[in-house]
Amino acid sequence: MMAYKFALDEVNTKIDILKQEFQYIHEYNPIERVESRLKSFESILDKVNRKSYEFSLPSIKENIRDIAGIRISCSFISDIYQISEMLQNQRDIEILAVKDYIQHPKANGYQSLHLVLQVPVFMSDRVEQVCIEVQIRTIAMDFWASLEHKIFYKYNRTVPEKLIQELKEAAVAATQLDHKMERIHKEVNKLKESVNDEEDALEWVIEDERISVPLGFIASLSKL
Repeated sequence: MMAYKFALDEVNTKIDILKQEFQYIHEYNPIERVESRLKSFESILDKVNRKSYEFSLPSIKENIRDIAGIRISCSFISDIYQISEMLQNQRDIEILAVKDYIQHPKANGYQSLHLVLQVPVFMSDRVEQVCIEVQIRTIAMDFWASLEHKIFYKYNRTVPEKLIQELKEAAVAATQLDHKMERIHKEVNKLKESVNDEEDALEWVIEDERISVPLGFIASLSKL
């Protein structure tokens, strides 16, 4: 478990570096929140029993790849794939699996992008290759998944059909909200780029003494 804890620390550091670099270059932070956790010993045993895996350390390490988990929440769907690409481009990370539940949602409406990563953990006498599952989703997807988990826990996985249907409808509504907010985000970026282009043009004109500009044109730009 210590190796899994170190692996979490390592990947969390990578994510923090990528976040700060992205903020510096693009003046925008695609990551809203990062959470990490280690499965409890009881949860690991429960999964071994449910999946009928062999009860041994090699079997657990081979078959249970979500002992260490990181969840990243983003504002927009495009952020999810941006972050996924940045992580996959890390040279010391091996990508074992990619599960895209955004393009192909689960039957209950669940959406998220899952990456199973393998990272090297350098101990004093050896190098451990450790698996980590990274889940990347929007705030809306995270809210839906959290609510769905609470409902299934409360009903001990025996949820009334009416609630299951309402959860599916809520998942559709969350998807529509994500797409709408993405469109608004792109429109805002277009307006910002347009204003920046006009400001650059005005600055260039003012600095060049050989060109005269009508005062009315400058006044109209200053109002933007």
